[in-house]
Amino acid sequence: MGKRRAVEGLGMRKEFWQDRKVLVTGCTGLLGSWLTDELVKCGADVVGVVRDWVPQSQIVRAGTIDRIKVVRADVTDAEAMVRVFSDYEIDTCIHLAAQTTVGIANRSPLPTFEANVRGTWLVLEAARRWPGLTRLVVASSDKAYGSHETLPYTEEAPLLGNHPYDVSKTCADVISRAYADTFGLPVAVTRCGNMYGGGDLNWNRVVPGTIRSVLRGQRPVIRSDGTLKRDYIYVKDIVHAYLTLAEAMDGGKHKGEAFNFGLDAPKTVLELVQAIIAQSGRADLEPAILGEAPNEIQDQYLSSEKAHRVLGWYPKHSLEEGLRETIGWYREFLRQ
Repeated sequence: MGKRRAVEGLGMRKEFWQDRKVLVTGCTGLLGSWLTDELVKCGADVVGVVRDWVPQSQIVRAGTIDRIKVVRADVTDAEAMVRVFSDYEIDTCIHLAAQTTVGIANRSPLPTFEANVRGTWLVLEAARRWPGLTRLVVASSDKAYGSHETLPYTEEAPLLGNHPYDVSKTCADVISRAYADTFGLPVAVTRCGNMYGGGDLNWNRVVPGTIRSVLRGQRPVIRSDGTLKRDYIYVKDIVHAYLTLAEAMDGGKHKGEAFNFGLDAPKTVLELVQAIIAQSGRADLEPAILGEAPNEIQDQYLSSEKAHRVLGWYPKHSLEEGLRETIGWYREFLRQ
């Protein structure tokens, strides 16, 4: 019975997305690659905004890039954003384009503010000027909450970003909901935990960096002291979250709302690295702990109760299952 319901659900999802004109900004990134691939499989007419050409990205490796319309542009280009909505008669926009690395934001904050804040308001403004839009999902982050004593974060918690990356997400989040409240724009916001999966080529991040090290027989490096606690969630579960939310926005539902998406099973960085080591079969490799990560909040993790209750969304992969698939992706990638 469970399998039959899953097949019926897949059919309903394909029926919803078939021929729907969908704009995905940031389609070459980790989430953008997997999300675009799923939209194409569901029959959507996808337009992807691409700033930099990354031949190693999952969307290129899988050949998905050849099955969508590609607009070479930057989300900080106001004229380009207005043009893409009208030229391609966009029905649904999923705005993912961003500078996503905390360390880069700390070293050079201006490009992060440009991409994450200005880029977001220009996409929102272009969407506001296009009458054919029915829904817009904007990627915020659990980092938008900043530091709180009370955990896990619920959607009612204030947004208190304090460091450059966190602030950029706080701003993008607040601006998005302002467009919903002030202009009636059908926009909802996602706040996701730490996402991982095959295709993340930023080796400074803990999951891809650790996997690359252990697959090469090297000790993985933990930049922090290893005690920072985060909620790690597999990219395919986040793809499911975005599609579930977008599908639920028919008729202006959830306009101006935010939703947390996470595994609701926080782990310390050291526990995560140990889980990767265990899944890779390299128990002989002990992590090197540097204790050198500045501007990192000690503990950050979410409650996804609202997404469970309102959207009926639940993650389908445990941490071990997600890591197993992710290690398999990198094993093939690094073999080439």
